[in-house]
Amino acid sequence: MAKTKYNTEKRSTLSYHRIVEDFFKKLEGKSPLKFTTKRSFEAIVFLIIFFAFFGLLAYKMTLPKMLNTFMQTAYHLLLETVFYIMAICVLMGAISKLLTEFGVVRLLENLLRPLMKPLYNLPGVAALGAIMTFLSDNPAIITLAHDKNFNRYFKKYQLVSLTNFGTAFGMGLVVVAFMTGLGFGKGALIGVAGAVVGSIVSTRLMQRSTLKAYPELDAPIDEAFGGDEQQITFKSEGGVFMRFLNSLLDGGKDGVSIGFAIIPGVLCISTIVMMLTFGGAGENGEYLGVAYEGVPVISWAANKINFIFDWLFGFKYGALISFPMTALGAVGAAIGLVPRFIAEGIIDNNAIAVFTAIGMCWSGFLSTHAAMLDSLGYRKLIGKAIGAHTIGGLCAGIAAHWLFVLLGLIF
Repeated sequence: MAKTKYNTEKRSTLSYHRIVEDFFKKLEGKSPLKFTTKRSFEAIVFLIIFFAFFGLLAYKMTLPKMLNTFMQTAYHLLLETVFYIMAICVLMGAISKLLTEFGVVRLLENLLRPLMKPLYNLPGVAALGAIMTFLSDNPAIITLAHDKNFNRYFKKYQLVSLTNFGTAFGMGLVVVAFMTGLGFGKGALIGVAGAVVGSIVSTRLMQRSTLKAYPELDAPIDEAFGGDEQQITFKSEGGVFMRFLNSLLDGGKDGVSIGFAIIPGVLCISTIVMMLTFGGAGENGEYLGVAYEGVPVISWAANKINFIFDWLFGFKYGALISFPMTALGAVGAAIGLVPRFIAEGIIDNNAIAVFTAIGMCWSGFLSTHAAMLDSLGYRKLIGKAIGAHTIGGLCAGIAAHWLFVLLGLIF
């Protein structure tokens, strides 16, 4: 009797394990041991990093003040920076739509066409891509790349390099308007020139590395490329007043979308970066639990090698390196740092020129390049695009700084 009971329990246990095993196999298509080991290891590593990061902040600031600073910083960024950026996005969205509706974009395209081949080794129509991304954001270049009337002018390696070319001007109008609105128009304009230098370096490097690795891409675009019948047109309908009104409203809606899209980046990324950039707000550096406090790890590390950043970018304070670091992931989050730099009194027109150049050229390319190249069907070139654009962004910042110095000597 006891043996029968034992066998029954054993069969029940085996059945239970078999059910669990089948369940995990359905989830992962692999053995449950590998699945649970991998996921458990990942969870443990994450928890160690998570608690180490916030534990060190809490140890330095005390837990209540750290939590209060964390929430207060995000709250102040939302009220003082995000809504201001969103207002700019809405206004600039309306203006960009008006420029498109009434033919200004086409006029600019015709003026810039002669520069495309000598500077970028791209056909003249590529000028439209630069203008569209400058007026909106990085994905605009992919919409154009899928237009058959547009991409038929390109060879394959040239079309792939549009990811670098277009990204170098992403959200340019918003960045320039933001910097100008803060009283740094001179620096912003010099920064645009720096971004142009960076775009040339990035696009040319991408083309060269692509042809070196895949010489077969030196061929015309296949007729089947893109598979998208959508065409980019600028056809206008209706009376002048209605076109004007519709452009304002439609452009404003697009600006709202961009404004909402930057909220997570500004609140999450900028809050963390600020808490690693600035120290205590008290007179003697003590912590008060207010917004914009933190443990200045980034500033401390940057100050150790700031002679490099000073020579390359003209940065006098190590904390300023936080802007380029943040711009790698989201330019909206990066410009959210600027008002605090101004309040700290550590910024000038030279820094704004470098910020504008790097902000435009990088414009969060780490978070968009992979998706953009994947949509073009060239996922294998993601690494080359990121490498070329990293170098291009650095060249943009360096060019902006030394151009600012040169103009300062002349004028």
